[in-house]
Amino acid sequence: MALPGRADDGATSPSDATPSGRVETVDGGAAVTPKELKKRATAWALWDVGNSAFQAVVVTFVFATYLASDLFIDPQVAALGDANPLDPQYLAAQAASTNVIANLSTVAGLLVALIAPVLGQRSDGSGKRKLWLGIFTGITVLIMLAMFFIQPGEEYLFWGALLLAVGTIFAELSGVNYNAMLSQVSTPKNVGRISGIGWGFGYLGSIVLLVLLLVLFIQSFGVEGRNGVLGVPSGVDGGALDIRFAIVLAAVWYVVFALPVMFKVPEIAKDENRPKVGFFASYGVLFRVIGKLAKSDPKLLLFLAASAVFRDGLQAIFAFGAILAAQVYGFAPSEVIYFAVAANLVAGLGTLAAGWFDDRFGPKLVIMASLVSLTAFSVVLLFLPSEQTVFWIFGLALCLFVGPAQAASRSYLSRATPPGREGELFGLYATTNRVASFITPALFSLFVFLSGNPKMGIIGIGIVLAVGFLMMLPVPSKVKQASA
Repeated sequence: MALPGRADDGATSPSDATPSGRVETVDGGAAVTPKELKKRATAWALWDVGNSAFQAVVVTFVFATYLASDLFIDPQVAALGDANPLDPQYLAAQAASTNVIANLSTVAGLLVALIAPVLGQRSDGSGKRKLWLGIFTGITVLIMLAMFFIQPGEEYLFWGALLLAVGTIFAELSGVNYNAMLSQVSTPKNVGRISGIGWGFGYLGSIVLLVLLLVLFIQSFGVEGRNGVLGVPSGVDGGALDIRFAIVLAAVWYVVFALPVMFKVPEIAKDENRPKVGFFASYGVLFRVIGKLAKSDPKLLLFLAASAVFRDGLQAIFAFGAILAAQVYGFAPSEVIYFAVAANLVAGLGTLAAGWFDDRFGPKLVIMASLVSLTAFSVVLLFLPSEQTVFWIFGLALCLFVGPAQAASRSYLSRATPPGREGELFGLYATTNRVASFITPALFSLFVFLSGNPKMGIIGIGIVLAVGFLMMLPVPSKVKQASA
C-alpha cells in the first residue's frame, strides 16, 4: 500500500526539497530523499490501520458489546428479560453489568490523564520513542489475545472489563508516541496531508476488518448455534467462540500493520545534553513547561483546551450514533453494523481529502469548517422526521466531517510543537481529551432526561461542538511553533 500521489511527490512537494534534493522533516531531523520519506510516511500511516483493530473491534463494535450482552448475567435473569425486556430484575442485572465496565473504564481514563504527558515527556530525547511505541503496542496486542479466554458467564465479566480497561490504557499510551512521530515522517508543507492519510487509513482499515470478521465469524447464515462462513460455535453453548476468534484475528491484524513503522521509521536520536529526571520529578518539569507556555504561548494552551472540547463532541458522534440509530430511527442490529461500515467509509474518504485543504489553507480552517458543518447537520437532524432515510443522509453527512477535524487537530499541534517536545505535548493532548471526556455524555444524558426523548441528546452534542468552535476563534490561523 502506498500513499496517494505521484512517485515523485506522494509524500513531499518540490518546495520541500533542499538544494541537494533532500527534504527536511518537521522535527528538523536529518534530511532524507523524498522517496525515503514517502516510505516512512506509508509505514507510519499503516500503524493507524492496525490500531483500528483495537478501536473498532475491541472498544466499539465487538468485544465491548459482547461484555455488555446477556451472556454475562445470570441465565435465569436473562430468561426473564427474554419474556419481558422491562422486567425490573433483568434491568437491574443489565445496569450492574454496565456499571462494572463503566467504572473500570473510568479508572483507565484517569490513569491515562495522569501518566500520558509524563511518559511522553520522558520519551522525548531519550532515543527510545519507537521502542516505547513497540512496547505499548505489543502489550495491547497481548491483552487482545488474552480476551480469547473471556468465556460467557458472570464470573468472567470483571476480568473481561479489566482487560478492556488495561488495553485502553496501553492503546492510548502507544497513541501518544505514534502521534509524536508525525513530525518525523512529514515536512512543513505536507504534515496536514500525512496526518489525514493516517487517520483516513484507520477508518478504511476498520471497514475491511469489520467486514472480514462479520463474514468469517459473526454473521448468522441460518445455522443454529454457528456463525460465519466458517461455522464457528456461538452463544453460551458454543462458548461464544465466534466473538473470541474474531478478537484473535483482530490482534493478528494489529501486529501485521504495526510492524512496518518499526522497520521503516528510524528511532529518534538521543539528546545527550538532556538532564536525567526521576519519574515523579518529571511532574515538576511538566508543570514548569505548562507555566512557560502560559506566559509565552497562551494561545497554544487555548488550542489544547478547545481541541479537548470539540474532540469530545466528535467522539460522541460515533459513540452515540449507534444508540440513536437503534432507539430513534428503528435500525435493526444488522442495519446498525451496515451503517457503521458506511460511516467509517465516508469518514475515511473525507479525512483523506481534507488533508490537502489542511496543507493549502491551514489546519484551523479545516477544523472550523468541520465544526460549523457538524453543528448545522446536528440541527437539521433534530428538526427532521425520525425516518431511516433521514439518518442515512444526514448521519453520514456528520461522519464526513469528523475525521477531518480530528486529523487537522493533530497536524496543528505537530506544527506548533518544538523539536524534542513532541511526546510531552501529545501527552498533554491525550490528557486534556480525557479531562473533557465527560462533557458530551453528561449533556447528552441531561437532555434525554429532561425531554424523555433520546433524540434530544443531539442538542448536547451540538452544544459541545458549538462551544469548541467559539473556543477556537482566538486561536491563530497561522501556526506558530511554541518557544517553550
